Amino acid sequence: MAQSLQGVRDFFSSWNETGFASNLEVGIFPSALHLEQALQLKAQKNFKLSIGAQDCSTENAGAFTGEISAKQIAEIGCTTVLVGHSERRQRGGETNQSLRQKLDRAFEFSLTPLFCVGETAEQRDSGKLIEVLDAQMKVVEGEKRSFILAYEPVWAIGTGRVPTMAEIGEVHGYLKTKVQSGVGILYGGSVKPENAASILSVEGVSGLLVGGASLKALDFKKIVESAANR
Repeated sequence: MAQSLQGVRDFFSSWNETGFASNLEVGIFPSALHLEQALQLKAQKNFKLSIGAQDCSTENAGAFTGEISAKQIAEIGCTTVLVGHSERRQRGGETNQSLRQKLDRAFEFSLTPLFCVGETAEQRDSGKLIEVLDAQMKVVEGEKRSFILAYEPVWAIGTGRVPTMAEIGEVHGYLKTKVQSGVGILYGGSVKPENAASILSVEGVSGLLVGGASLKALDFKKIVESAANR
């Protein structure tokens, strides 16, 4: 919700005509109110860029005021959707059952879900990291359809506190054993230009889920450049 309409326009105007490096898969998740504007700007720039929604409903249609369905997201031209972001888990009271329903709705309309998992500081400090991840990963257990996984330690989001590279590598290595071969695993949590290259160099890290830094055009450009040069 942090981005303004002008911010979306500034994001696209900050890139030159060549857009993103050809070896990258770059995606953005604007506010639902700005999805169509982002899609129009993408078409004007002819960028290789996926545009997705920050959440979707568990339902396809009906009297669910304020919700946005996967069908609606897909029919305007989006190709991806976030499912299980920590802020939606906390504020929306999401359960494994509701998250599974959202994934199924996304698959039904050919959206690629970006499924998020991660622990709070209290859970990590009490030694429950693996227990928490195991519980969250039950949602995608045995899933053979194409999706992306993102590890976002809740205690690192927007705090400036980042796990060590060894800690990131340990979790990504563990998550790799829980999904089908070929599933990309992103890292998210206080990603910034200063640490992007180091995180991307960690074995098992397929890419980055960038939060606050994506709202600053220059910072986001630097992070993308780090990914292009990995």
